[in-house]
Amino acid sequence: MDAGESRTWRRKPLDAGVFQPEISSFKLALAAEAKAAKTVRNYTEAVQWFAAALLGQASRASWEQVTSRDIQRWMAWLLDRYSSAYASNQYRALQQFFRWLAAEDGLPDPMAGLHPPPVPHKLVPVFTGEELATLERACAGRAFAQRRDTAIIAVFKATGIRLSELAGIRYCPGDPQRSDVDLWQREITVRGKGGKDRIVRIGHQAARSLDRYIRARSRHAQAWRPQLWLGVNNREPLTANGIYQMIARRGRQAGVAVHPHRFRHHFSHTWLDRGGPEGDLMELNGWASPQMLARYGASARAARARRTYDRIMDDT
Repeated sequence: MDAGESRTWRRKPLDAGVFQPEISSFKLALAAEAKAAKTVRNYTEAVQWFAAALLGQASRASWEQVTSRDIQRWMAWLLDRYSSAYASNQYRALQQFFRWLAAEDGLPDPMAGLHPPPVPHKLVPVFTGEELATLERACAGRAFAQRRDTAIIAVFKATGIRLSELAGIRYCPGDPQRSDVDLWQREITVRGKGGKDRIVRIGHQAARSLDRYIRARSRHAQAWRPQLWLGVNNREPLTANGIYQMIARRGRQAGVAVHPHRFRHHFSHTWLDRGGPEGDLMELNGWASPQMLARYGASARAARARRTYDRIMDDT
């Protein structure tokens, strides 16, 4: 979602009125399935928005009265104001809700037979060496914020982990069993989607950057907290949103278009470009489906193909 969509998201009506009891039950069902907190929030807010903004105007009094035409009208409204990717996400949230409602209360599913809005495929550009060097220079220095931001970027670059996974890393120097960071082994334990833990590896340079930050962190007033990434001026730990804002700010300073997910695409491309096994990439990235390989490998597939051509066909 772009900045305009984010601002509108905060203003959207969420008072679902008479439709709220089922939404609350749906939220409980998602939580019982151990869905991520962000997923639970996004799904339930999507349904609340639909109910508050459309169903009231359509004079619907219960979920039984919702029709496929209501869904289509809502999708048309979204597509007129937001990106197709955003509208598709809203569609899938509603789809999950109506499937749950059909199973829970035996109501007909108004989305049966409908299809989500098509999303044009957009390639996410990988970083150039100069872009990464410029971004790293923007964080250079010995101050706490500089050490921290350098370490965050180094871990993103070395692992390609998700923003939520990086924000959730724990550091407990007095209790290694509770700490996710092992600098000697150059390993970090992260919690992925569905609460699944996995171990990712970092290189020596990333370990060095992380070690420098941890030394600076030890003098922080909030160093007792288990969250690895702390705020400047002795403030509390960074949230995922705080890390996102920091990355965007450093990108603006460096003149580089950067967001956390771009590191994930870059890591995946680099791994495949250097001949890394696809199965190992799935393990490192926490993917259950091989479809993700095609999605993340597409960012620079053409460039890899051209280099392969030069290697195989040169001088033929």
